[in-house]
Amino acid sequence: MTTDARLLSLALVAVVALIVLIARAKLHPFIALVLVSLTMGISAGMAPAAAVKAFQDGVGSTLGFIAVVVALGTMLGKMMAESGAATRIATTLIALFGERRVHWAIMIVAFIVGIPVFFQVGFVLLIPLVFTIARRTGMSLIKIGIPLVAGLSVVHGMLPPHPAAMLAVTAYNADVGLTILYGLLVGLPTAALAGPIFASWISPRIVLPTENPLARQLGGVSVENMPGFGISLFTVLIPVILMLLASAADVALEAESSLRLTLHFIGSPIVALLLALLFSFWSLGRARHFSREEVMKFCNDCLGPTATILLVIGAGGGFNQVLVQSGVGRAIADLAPSLHLSLLVLAWTVAALMRIATGSATVAMTTAAGIVAPIALSTPGTSAELLVLATGAGSLVLSHVNDSGFWLIKEFFGMTVPQTLKTWTVAETIIGVAGLGFTILLSFAI
Repeated sequence: MTTDARLLSLALVAVVALIVLIARAKLHPFIALVLVSLTMGISAGMAPAAAVKAFQDGVGSTLGFIAVVVALGTMLGKMMAESGAATRIATTLIALFGERRVHWAIMIVAFIVGIPVFFQVGFVLLIPLVFTIARRTGMSLIKIGIPLVAGLSVVHGMLPPHPAAMLAVTAYNADVGLTILYGLLVGLPTAALAGPIFASWISPRIVLPTENPLARQLGGVSVENMPGFGISLFTVLIPVILMLLASAADVALEAESSLRLTLHFIGSPIVALLLALLFSFWSLGRARHFSREEVMKFCNDCLGPTATILLVIGAGGGFNQVLVQSGVGRAIADLAPSLHLSLLVLAWTVAALMRIATGSATVAMTTAAGIVAPIALSTPGTSAELLVLATGAGSLVLSHVNDSGFWLIKEFFGMTVPQTLKTWTVAETIIGVAGLGFTILLSFAI
């Protein structure tokens, strides 16, 4: 057996071992991830100390961003829940769309909000609405939640200005405006299939526990003197607006402009969420006359349930890093040129293989673009913009236990690992396959 084949086999065994340890042996996901990550690294030929270092680096790099985002976003969600802002937005959406179509409304809201923000940011911003709507309508959390994550995931993987999509645009020499236009044409039907349509089918087949600590914290309350719909919506959209301004500054202002630097600072996800949280203390707390002590208590109370989530997400990032540093990513890159596929399918396949192996959509998209771009430049005839979309679709397929997003969804929704595989993993795979299919259809038209 060649070295590359051995590495790929070890990666497959590691993923299966994780699923068995968590789902069958009932080992805590954090412990299972640490155990399998170190065993995988050493089995792949890494020195024990190097395997530990790779795992530590992966945990640190993952939590360096996500921990702050989850903490700030959860606090903002708690303010929306306690003030009644989440309830106000939810009741307005229900009134506008009706209970039977509210899951379609959530997908559209997620698609719009997700354009300028990272997946994790959009998720923690909007999850209070999902909890609130589920409580008020009696709908399954799955039926409302899957459209949310589908809308966010599609724009995260396919549409600029998200970093991986922008890097692919640069690598393929694609036009940003056309990429966004084609991305909307491909992304909307893709999100519809993986979101409301799939969720309506799978939700009756998934039974969630009756008690969800985060749903209790963020699910909204029936209160008098709720904030108005306008101020409630504006508060939750502040991070979106600030990030849009930062993206616009890249196009409209010179690189050395002090205004551009300022907009980049306040438009970074962490600062934007912090400013929105501080604003919510006034905009949402004012209607309820919350004291400083009450606001502090809300912030403390909501952080408890996130501790396990962050540990598991960090361990998933550590597993990801061990897979990358052990050479699994390089093995896939070496395998790609021998596949002899059309450029769109080749870009999708390489990204999909990298996604399955490493768990990171960003790593998958950037690596695939780097591999396919030289081939595309020497093989005219394929739209560069469609190559971006095909690569993005491949980078979203088959999210599983080595993806931090998998654990984020699992813990917030209170699902087991098998339930998360049946819902989130299948939804992501639908996005990947449908995204490629709609991209190929669009290629015939253009």
